[in-house]
Amino acid sequence: MNNEYSAAAHWSGDFDEPGLQAWAEGLRQRVRFPVSLGLVFMTPRFFPHAAQVLEILRVHARVPLLLGCSSQGLIAGGEEIEEHGGVALGLYSLPGAELRAHYFTQEQVEEAQGLEHWPAQTGVPRGTTNGWLAFLDPFHLDSEGWLRSWGAAYAPAPVLGGLASGVFTEQRTQVYLNGEVYEEGGVAVSIGGAVELASVISQGCTPIGDTWTLTRVDRNFIQQIANRPAYEVLAETVNALPSEEQRKARGNLFIGLVVDEYREEFHRGDFLIRNLLGGDPQSGVLAVGALPRPGQTIQFQRRDARTAREDMAELLDRAARELAGRTVYGACLCSCNGRGKSFFQEPNHDAALVQQRLGPLGLSGFFCNGEIGPIGQQSFLHGYTASVALFVRKPREGER
Repeated sequence: MNNEYSAAAHWSGDFDEPGLQAWAEGLRQRVRFPVSLGLVFMTPRFFPHAAQVLEILRVHARVPLLLGCSSQGLIAGGEEIEEHGGVALGLYSLPGAELRAHYFTQEQVEEAQGLEHWPAQTGVPRGTTNGWLAFLDPFHLDSEGWLRSWGAAYAPAPVLGGLASGVFTEQRTQVYLNGEVYEEGGVAVSIGGAVELASVISQGCTPIGDTWTLTRVDRNFIQQIANRPAYEVLAETVNALPSEEQRKARGNLFIGLVVDEYREEFHRGDFLIRNLLGGDPQSGVLAVGALPRPGQTIQFQRRDARTAREDMAELLDRAARELAGRTVYGACLCSCNGRGKSFFQEPNHDAALVQQRLGPLGLSGFFCNGEIGPIGQQSFLHGYTASVALFVRKPREGER
């Protein structure tokens, strides 16, 4: 599936140099304009041939800048290839874009002090990028630490992408930049100039009950909500649901933390979803997988396949309205490896929904060990999430 500016496809065969050459050339012919960027994702059975594959794609698809990573599951067009994958390639023509790519290491993350560290490393000054697309090795890189320092350096530009997957028993993944194969670290590309990144971050939850204000917090323990024991408020919220909804909520409860408190109302997409780790009815304390703050607005959330579909459909429809009249050149989809067919009980759920609501698009991507994307003006590492990065023509002066 493609438009004039982008195309994506999946190679399911074994390593076959002449075959891959012809496949890359054929995909290149589907893009009408010069290619600016290529995104490549490979399954572990291609690890021994990864460098050769990168060279074939760069030469025969005529890709000036190529990056990506490994994964057990691939995404191309409207298809999610969760088993027996090979290589997924997306080609993107991004008129007027200024693209700068960078490979970074754990050592650089540990050295990151101050807002000028990453601009000095990347050569991309603060305030000159419209957003970053990044792919990281989760086993040898402090992803949270990297995202905190990188996001602070380039705020409010969004950071999107995901954590690679590969051979879990060996803790082995790969990240790719042009012709180089790395088994640790991360790669990121700055999208600047006349193209920007729009995002759809579907965390798969639906809000339940009212919004509340946290009144007493100790680290990741919520003691009071609205001056009442936190556990009591949660129990009251669940008990107010219809019996069938209560059943669905068992084991599927989360907490949503508002990131931007300056909104008058809070809707889907305004909450950072984090795990509810446990609760004590005696003390009234809830443990959560985050560090909330007193005064923060929260709302309890429920996740299942139906709510995840509703969430993604609504957020994609919102993006379609917001981007009406603007050119969307293509997209990258980073979907949690906890989603897919086993969760939705149907194939191609996330990719097909992106195409239905925003397509036809050249769409490439992979199933992640963690997804990166913004909530409000800050980017976070997520779980159970579909992170969609859209390459969009930046409005000209005077346009909305």
